[in-house]
Amino acid sequence: MVRPVRHLPTDHRRVVSDADEPGRVKGSGNEAVSAAAERAETTRSRNIPSLPDLPMPDDTANLREGPDLDSALLALLPMVGVWRGEGEGNHPQNGDYRFGQQIVVSHDGGPYLNWEARSWVIGEDGSYSGPDLRESGFWRVNGDPTVADGEVLELLLTHSSGVVELFYGRALTQSSWELATDVVIRSQSGAVVGGAKRLYGIVEGGDLAYVEERVDADGALEPRLSARLQRYVG
Repeated sequence: MVRPVRHLPTDHRRVVSDADEPGRVKGSGNEAVSAAAERAETTRSRNIPSLPDLPMPDDTANLREGPDLDSALLALLPMVGVWRGEGEGNHPQNGDYRFGQQIVVSHDGGPYLNWEARSWVIGEDGSYSGPDLRESGFWRVNGDPTVADGEVLELLLTHSSGVVELFYGRALTQSSWELATDVVIRSQSGAVVGGAKRLYGIVEGGDLAYVEERVDADGALEPRLSARLQRYVG
């Protein structure tokens, strides 16, 4: 089953920003920068594990180690790393819930980024309650100069729920990216889902924040996921 979603409403954009974050203290930007610098003292020495004896470059989520990042991917450079944190989800049947998440963004010097995201449900007491969503795939950049809007981002994702998606998008700034599904493919046993929009951004303190909105059964674009993740590697 192939479900193209090419013209999602443009008025549903949500800005990835912490400007209205509850409890945010005016003038606290210096503290956030200091906290990010302190975290970097630890994260810069970490990387993802690798197995020995492969005759090719290892994947790296730390730009200080391994092969150079392909120049075609410079628009996505701030995203490389391992990110961990919490978010809020809105399940169509079960309603609102909290989740924890880890996202690994790595490369091997090729013209693509590796992407792996996995999340788990957090119970009311803050403890692990069970697995949630899992996806893996690749980010690519189409640098064809004939493209009207410049570089086009491609995100190919395979979900553990039996769904494959192809997103297209663009960089809004040097540290924010917006995408929408062009095609959604469902296996025979896969979940029935509509198209989606995603907005990622690096926010104050160097965190990775995102929101996902997805088309519901009535054809409306509704909030589905949002999270703010701290850098763990890189």
